[in-house]
Formats: sequence, structure tokens, C-alpha cells
Amino acid sequence: MRIALTGSTGKLGGFVLQHLRDAGHDVVGFDVTGARAPGFVRIDLTDYGQVIDALAGVDRTAPFDAVVHLAALPAPGLRTDAATFHNNMTATFNVFWAAVRSGIRRIVYASSETVLGLPFDTPPPYVPVDEEYTPRPESVYSIVKVLEEQLARELVRWHPDLSVTGFRFSNVMAPEDYAEFAFFDADAMLRKWNLWGYIDARDGAHAIERALEVAPAGFEPYIIAAADTVMSRPNAELLAEVFPDVPLTREVSDHETLLGIDKARRMLGYDPQHTWRDRASWS
Repeated sequence: MRIALTGSTGKLGGFVLQHLRDAGHDVVGFDVTGARAPGFVRIDLTDYGQVIDALAGVDRTAPFDAVVHLAALPAPGLRTDAATFHNNMTATFNVFWAAVRSGIRRIVYASSETVLGLPFDTPPPYVPVDEEYTPRPESVYSIVKVLEEQLARELVRWHPDLSVTGFRFSNVMAPEDYAEFAFFDADAMLRKWNLWGYIDARDGAHAIERALEVAPAGFEPYIIAAADTVMSRPNAELLAEVFPDVPLTREVSDHETLLGIDKARRMLGYDPQHTWRDRASWS
């Protein structure tokens, strides 16, 4: 495919760019920062004119088959709430709207695990959490992610041939980040905010590739996390200490992720391969 990738210079974006190119796709990176290079366009996604121009063929070659939209202020608290809302909501609207207007019918984008109720100051309704309960945004950043998902639902209602996949990515980690994991075990509260979850950036790239290949028409959200937690301590111990009253919907193994990835496994063939427990993945 010929793919437009926003946020191509970001933490996850860099892994996605390389993964998709290694898989044989023609990928053009879009980002607000980055050095001039073939296959890269510097762009302000909050400017609709720039976005429609870029997706319509800024390099005057073949049209795009798909858009992968990762660009955003990536977390609450980096800028003011108003700045976060205006940047992220405007950028996503512009990308979605320009893609549809340009005839692109496959979009994969970064939603967020925060829509599940992070930082879980109010405990989750059950664990493992999944995509079945109503979003519970607890920040302006997360409100935007909920609105983006609703925007996607309405666009596919208007355009039944459109496929939009929203990935509720967990906390993205690169292999070099794993050296810090040893410190988490000392205090279960340090990572309770996302049920001790994470996603290896390489597995995040794999999930995106699967969605580009097999996601059906319509909109579907998916939790995308590693297969395990960040903790050496077992889940039973962690839950008893931090969330003693939260019901389990099924048995979970000692280190199985509590961010349910069953839907992504079932519908997309998502199969995370990387874990911080494998020392070979640190290099």
C-alpha cells in the first residue's frame, strides 16, 4: 500500500515507519518536526489546507491507499487543557476529513487506553478491562480521544465503505525503556494507573500492519497492549492490594495483561511477541 503516516518522528511513529517499509509498503511520513528527507513532509496538521494538500498528493505521485494517524500531544499535562483539546481534536478532524474527501477508505489511528478510566482513581468496573463498557474519560486529553472515536463512528455511518480502526494503545515502550522496570515492583501504586500495562513499540507496529491488512469496513476500537504486565509480582497479589473489590470476569495468569487484548487477537490476528522479561529484547 501507499500509506500516509502522521507522527512519523514520534516514539511509536518511528517504529511504525520502519516496520511498514520493511514489509514492503510505500510510506510517507508527516510530522511538524523532522529533517528534510525523501518520504517525509513537514506539516502542521491543525491547518486543514496543508492536510488536504498533502493527502491529495503533495509529491504529485500516486494517491494514498491508507492513513495511519499517530500525531498528537501524547499525554495530558504536557500543555494546557485548552491547547491539548484544540491541537489534538483539530488535527484528528482534519486528517479524517481530508482522508475521506481524498477518497481514502482505510484509516488506522491512535486512540488511547485513557478512555478506559485511567488513572483508575475510580476503580475499573471489572478486570481484565475490555472494549465493552462505556468510555470513562478523566482528563481533557481523554475527552478528545472519546470524541475522536465518536467522530469515527459517524463518518463510517455516512460512508459505509470506510474502515476506521481506533487503537487504544497502552503506555508505549521501546527496548531501552525496560531497564527502568525493575523499580516498579517496590510499590504497586506506581503503575496502578493503567493496571500495570504497557505496549512494546514493535508490537504496536505489528498491530497497525494487521489493521491495514484485515480491518473490515466500519469502526472498531481495540485495546492494544503487551501480553504481560510490567510487574514481577503476580496479578492476584497486585489486585488484592490495590483493587480488592473489583471483580474478575475470568481467571488470569500471574503476569497476564489486565488490559484485555482478546478482541484484537480474535478480529485482527494481533499477536504480541515482545516482553520486557526477555533480556534479548533489551538490545
